[in-house]
Amino acid sequence: MTRHSTEIGGIRLDVSATEKYLPAAELQAMAPAVNAAAAELEKGTCPGSEYLGWLDLPDRITEEEFQAIETSAARAQKDSSLYVVIGIGGSYLGARAILDALGGSVEGCPEIIFAGTGLCSASLDRVLKKCKGQDFRICIISKSGTTLEPAVAFRALRTMLAEQFGQEGAAQRITAVTDTNRGALRQLATDEGYETFIIPDNVGGRFSVLTPVGLVPLAVAGIDVRALVAGASQMRKACLNENLESNPAHLYAAVRHGLYTRGFTTEVMSTFHSDLQTVQEWWKQLFGESEGKGGEGIFPASTVFTTDLHSLGQYVQDGKRNLQETFLCVRHAVSELTVPGDESEGGNLDGLNYLAGRTLDEINWKAYEGTKNAHISGGVPCTSLEIERITPQVIGGLLFMFEKAVGVSGRLLGVNPFDQPGVETYKKEMFRLLGKTQ
Repeated sequence: MTRHSTEIGGIRLDVSATEKYLPAAELQAMAPAVNAAAAELEKGTCPGSEYLGWLDLPDRITEEEFQAIETSAARAQKDSSLYVVIGIGGSYLGARAILDALGGSVEGCPEIIFAGTGLCSASLDRVLKKCKGQDFRICIISKSGTTLEPAVAFRALRTMLAEQFGQEGAAQRITAVTDTNRGALRQLATDEGYETFIIPDNVGGRFSVLTPVGLVPLAVAGIDVRALVAGASQMRKACLNENLESNPAHLYAAVRHGLYTRGFTTEVMSTFHSDLQTVQEWWKQLFGESEGKGGEGIFPASTVFTTDLHSLGQYVQDGKRNLQETFLCVRHAVSELTVPGDESEGGNLDGLNYLAGRTLDEINWKAYEGTKNAHISGGVPCTSLEIERITPQVIGGLLFMFEKAVGVSGRLLGVNPFDQPGVETYKKEMFRLLGKTQ
């Protein structure tokens, strides 16, 4: 392998700073195993194959499905100022990640707020207070309808909705994204006449962002969901390439796995764009739940720089050398924001006139380049994902790249990337302590 970077759909992946630890020849030698893992996914012969519906999802969404989502969004945009999305884990993280990355709801569209993401009373209380007396709608996302965190929030919010709009009016303001024909939420939606969208049986929660789980709330927020899916479709095609150096998902999976086998067992995703923090949270769930099994797996962590350079920067630079770092950086965010000059008498006490007229984006990018150089010199193998500007197409491609990468990476580890048996352990103990009898 003579080339160390590849660019697809506005996303440039650069692995050149890992070669000291994972020589190019050794990385290229991984190609057959990577292609074999990818073939398992495409042929449906891997463990968990019943949950591979995400793999070709960007190419299966129909015009009818797009129109149904857009019609629902138009109703919400017409009569609501707030749209409450209730869900936990993959039932909300994908939508929130994309929404935050793109700067929130488009002007004139409802504000999207999230509930049921935990059991903190203060958090739910803030949502209830914000909704009281407002024109709001609810989008409840759950296959079963009995997951504790969203079920509690849904009960509280639908009670408030009924108090404000009556039982029938409340039912017309609830959208359920749920199972085709099973579960408590499906039964309730049928009994009450809620608008419904289907979560495909063969798509697990953390891979569900391009199903109605993500597309419905994003469309309400005014996000171009067609462009989002188009970006994912473009990335899917690129990720069918068997040439390792030209396939971003396979190259990323191979590098992080190769580094893992050399003792770099924690991956830190570092961004210099604070709007990508929720993308990092989505990435942590995707890789943590998919890989952390049977005593195996790379531990996913994240930092937001430059803020965290003043807290965790010392450890990354000079701590235990079990860290590999993936930078997720955006060159252009708010290009018109510049540093003012100070020509007043006695001015420039802060010494910043050398930056006068330069954009914050330029300064932030130099901070990224300087930090990467410093961490490399400190013994951290670094991978970079560099983006010129965030758009729906780019973010759709990025999230699909990660989904494909974790499928391949999980199989390289020898685990089933599509189950999460360990998650049930805490639930059983919690329900025991709460006195649940069935």
